[in-house]
Amino acid sequence: MKKFLSYIISHLRIFYLISLLSVTVALILIMFPDNYSRVQYNYAVGSFWHGDDLYSPYDLTLIKSESENNKDIQRAKEESTRYFTIDSTAEEKARQRANSLNLNRSESQLVREVVSLVYGSEGYAIDYPEMQGHHVVVLSGNIGHEINPESIMTPIDVEQFVAQAISDSAKANHLSHLIVDSILYPSIVFDQQRTHLELDSRLSQLAYSSKMIQKDELIVAKGQRIDEEIALALATLEQEENHRTIDQYSIFLHYLGEALLCIIAFVALYIFLKNIRHPMLDDLKKVSFAFFIVIFISAAVALVVRTDPSLLLIVPICVVPILMRIFFDMRVALYIHIVAVIIIGNMVPNSYEFIFYQLVSGMMSIITVRNFEKRSSFFAVALVIFSTYSLIYVAGVLSTDGSFANIAADRFLIFFINAILTLLAYPLIFLFERMFGMTTNLTLMEISSTNTPALRELSQKAPGTFQHSMQVANIAEDLINEIGGNALLAKVGALYHDIGKIMAPIYFTENQNNGFNPHDNIDYEESAHIITQHVRDGVALAKKYRLPAEITDFIRTHHGTTVTGYFYAQAKLHHPEEEINIADFRYLGPTPFSRETAVVMLVDSVEAACKSLKNHDKQSIDRMVDNIINDKIEHNQLNNCPLTLQDITRIRAYIKQRMMSIYHVRVEYPVKN
Repeated sequence: MKKFLSYIISHLRIFYLISLLSVTVALILIMFPDNYSRVQYNYAVGSFWHGDDLYSPYDLTLIKSESENNKDIQRAKEESTRYFTIDSTAEEKARQRANSLNLNRSESQLVREVVSLVYGSEGYAIDYPEMQGHHVVVLSGNIGHEINPESIMTPIDVEQFVAQAISDSAKANHLSHLIVDSILYPSIVFDQQRTHLELDSRLSQLAYSSKMIQKDELIVAKGQRIDEEIALALATLEQEENHRTIDQYSIFLHYLGEALLCIIAFVALYIFLKNIRHPMLDDLKKVSFAFFIVIFISAAVALVVRTDPSLLLIVPICVVPILMRIFFDMRVALYIHIVAVIIIGNMVPNSYEFIFYQLVSGMMSIITVRNFEKRSSFFAVALVIFSTYSLIYVAGVLSTDGSFANIAADRFLIFFINAILTLLAYPLIFLFERMFGMTTNLTLMEISSTNTPALRELSQKAPGTFQHSMQVANIAEDLINEIGGNALLAKVGALYHDIGKIMAPIYFTENQNNGFNPHDNIDYEESAHIITQHVRDGVALAKKYRLPAEITDFIRTHHGTTVTGYFYAQAKLHHPEEEINIADFRYLGPTPFSRETAVVMLVDSVEAACKSLKNHDKQSIDRMVDNIINDKIEHNQLNNCPLTLQDITRIRAYIKQRMMSIYHVRVEYPVKN
């Protein structure tokens, strides 16, 4: 049991990576819809067919889409017949009503004319439904004849006739109401039941299949634009082929295949990072972050696919390469983006088009965010993404149609929304920095200001140390630009490397201005303890001011595991009979483990030592620089950092040149005789 536990602990890193990979693959498979059709063509209405000419392997009956069926139903309703029944006694009833009223001769004459006019038309109806575009049939018994809907008289028509016949508007208004309300009787009545029966008969005769495709008939040609009819044919062919092979299909094997495709993509990424010895693999937090980003963007794509696949390009996939480029380098950003696009592309419709869009726009995003230190850079990236999407779309249309006619404006709206959503990368940077404990150049830029609380306190309590840190920061930044690395990280790390001296500034020579040295009154071990304590105090202050871990590394490593040589030598000199414990005079370390921390260690030591020189001539500076760098190498202080011999040679030359420039040393040129 102990051996088993020991094995688990020793291989905990491998188990974590395998577990992380398994969880990621499982989540991706769960998030996407179960579109596990045995046959699935990559197409979308408005896109282009990138495969070979496709012929139907058997006879197909194309079933109309729901939208087409709805259109047919609406058309049937609009063209249906309206039925009315005739009341042959209506005119006689109206005359009897008119005779029963006490009207004068002129009114009686007008009423008779109106009644004759009304019933002399096709009929009189009080109200009836909208008949624009409909056939109107009037039934007398079981015999019907079609009439013009405009010939039917209505109460409004009667009022207009009376108004035209009588010039006195008040009298016309009174008489027209009298005729409509008390005399006229409807001669035709809307037959709602018979009308509904006729409509039901029409709907029952609608065909729910649009056409037949014969065996070996061409469905779609290579490069052809896919319209609704072709999309319907492809969907029907998918259903037919899937129906014929359903007995041979295994859901388990389908998911197994999808899982293996995802695993292959991630393994390829791992081999790449392993091959280039990228430090990302040494930090499980960074690996977890990369997997999380893939899951995050996969979830966004899966949500859109489940909602409306036609809006797939609205998802800001380029957030992946942007975030990866900000946290890592260009190579890592590109390969993680490729893996994410390949995995997601296997899960979405029209994979070829999706992958082409995302790969090209992703590469353009990575190039654009090469130096991402300003907020305005985000808008530049958004513009590049929108332009890339638009150019790809226009080029695709022109390559197949040879015309601008089929370019759809709504596609550009989708690209614009995609570009705007890409701006979400900015707030996500700060969120992921807190979640995974990583630092970006944007954060480094913020804390590089000398107005931060830590640097302001350093300048007030230890002004000499502050000036020293500023000098080291400038030289380290330029030196990293010279040999390669993160110059901004080196600069900020150098600014904070000595903040521990805030706790006891008077014990450090750069802060002693009045000639008083407190080390004269204490023993050498205590002096060494105070000097080395500034590293531990610096780490504590870094936690207080919530500085990133990358900056704390500079505080911990800028003296490595070296010894406070002066106090150790003095202790041995004044106490020759005693055994001096060198551990009491040694910094706790660790030694530098990056190019940036190593450069800051060297520049810090040289800058401080050169100040103590009495003569700042070229020979003295050269000797001092060589001695310090050789001493660091001899005592194994640079063993854990990736500096090469060529880098160290360049560092020597550059530091010497900068020191001579600072102390205004003129180079002596040989004199010609």
